[in-house]
Amino acid sequence: MVSKDELLRRWERTVERLFRERVIRTEAVRRAFLKYPRYLFVEKRYRDYAHVDEPLPIPAGQTISAPHMVAIMLELAELGPGMTVLEIGTGSGWNAALIAELVKTDVYTIERIPELVEFARRNLEKAGVENVHVIPGDGTEGFPPKAPYDRIIVTAGAPRVPEPLVEQLKPGGKLLIPVGSYHLWQDLLEVVKLPDGSTETKNHGGVAFVPLIGEHGWRG
Repeated sequence: MVSKDELLRRWERTVERLFRERVIRTEAVRRAFLKYPRYLFVEKRYRDYAHVDEPLPIPAGQTISAPHMVAIMLELAELGPGMTVLEIGTGSGWNAALIAELVKTDVYTIERIPELVEFARRNLEKAGVENVHVIPGDGTEGFPPKAPYDRIIVTAGAPRVPEPLVEQLKPGGKLLIPVGSYHLWQDLLEVVKLPDGSTETKNHGGVAFVPLIGEHGWRG
């Protein structure tokens, strides 16, 4: 197992490469990546590989996304201080920590798998993140108590855009969600809610996420 200093050096090189390649485009996202390295959010046996730009296993047969994919979604989200954000699919808690650093306020994140609820909470606590609220439940239903949201970010692939998530967006709000097949390929969609309640959708191309299970997603 490599030293903490070496883990950090490797991670910094990954972040700088993503920045040079314009995958990370803004200084805010770059700073968030440096503040919360991915190795803080994986099991010990995978820490030596956390700098590699690929998904890694986490408990319950799920994955932590590759750094480039997380960066792409955060840049598309155009997060800013004070925004109300809901994340669907907490997983390791890493993405929620990055979101919290960008919005500087409370972030709500839904996770259906109890083992991952506890895994994410432990990771966030160890990383010193205090403004992320991990909520057990069906993420396809959203989280009405804190709606409406400026941004909803979904980190699992759905068969279609869940209607409750669109309903819980503010006018002008944005939903980022992979939509497509159960395994392998989906399209990363950006759904913007217009002032009249209708939506406008942009397709940002092919991605690969674990399936979004729930009442308005795939059936488990």
